[in-house]
Amino acid sequence: MVFKTVSRKFNDIYSGIILAGIMALAARYVAEHYGAPAMLMALLFGMSISSLSCEKTAVSEGIQFTASHILKLGIILLGSRISADIITILGWKTITLIVTAMLGTLIFGYIIGKSLGRTAGFAILTAGAVSICGASAAIAISSILPPDKDNDRNLLFTILCVTILSTIAMIAYPVLMDGVAPSEIEAGIFIGATIHDVAQVIGAGFSVSDEVGETATLVKLMRVSLLVPVVIGISILFRTQKSDIPANTVKSNRPVFPIFILGFIALATLNSLALLPEYIVEFMNELSSWALLTAIVAAGAKTNLKEILAFGYIPILLLILETLFLAAIVIAGLVIWY
Repeated sequence: MVFKTVSRKFNDIYSGIILAGIMALAARYVAEHYGAPAMLMALLFGMSISSLSCEKTAVSEGIQFTASHILKLGIILLGSRISADIITILGWKTITLIVTAMLGTLIFGYIIGKSLGRTAGFAILTAGAVSICGASAAIAISSILPPDKDNDRNLLFTILCVTILSTIAMIAYPVLMDGVAPSEIEAGIFIGATIHDVAQVIGAGFSVSDEVGETATLVKLMRVSLLVPVVIGISILFRTQKSDIPANTVKSNRPVFPIFILGFIALATLNSLALLPEYIVEFMNELSSWALLTAIVAAGAKTNLKEILAFGYIPILLLILETLFLAAIVIAGLVIWY
């Protein structure tokens, strides 16, 4: 009897994972063959099967599992992309600029978001996605925010917007390089420090030149590494400032420290110490991409497009302002320091 119960539970979970994985595969295919952003395709494909997760179906439990646990696995595996060598290569001026831009955008987003009538959680979610690493940061931050019925909807909206803004920036920023970053190093720093998602950073950087692309990628990876302190800080902030959160949305047993971040730190440490073979790092990078893509499908399946469209223009304005503010800080830093 126990075996049958466990077997049924396993079947309910893996069927949802397989469905999300198939949709992620379709999203990757469209992205590779038609140039569309993979995250955006995964989100839209997930929304197309939202009816399967809204009610109790054979895949609904697996969709929930994927949106939670597979998501965290993808974040953990992101750690394999990080190495301490990045700090040495970039130098203190670039590191200072990246950190300043990130902190400034977080503070700006929080203040503007609250002034526009958004919740603290939504303001931090959007600012973190803009200032760190787009969809990946949104996923990580959303997973440690206080439980709320709108968390999934907020996450999906943020991913949709930052992906679109990243795609626009990928096209527009290389054209603006002569005006804001005359040298290839400066151009790489600007692209890597301002575009939200990794894929769009790589696309924009290498469309200018190999040197710009390599610099932009390093800068972007440095921004990804900031995910750890930011997630820990946000977790502590919302734990200690409950007065800013509706009381019925806070669970007293929520951990102050997000445990899955330990996995991220462990992989980043191993990679920094050169203890991970190159082929293992490449495998983990690919697995991380697939895990996050599959998790985005599952997150999309838990929401529908009508709910996303109900947000209105103010949240979109918030994300645009955060994006412009981030670019302004980076440009100011380039003018002053380089």
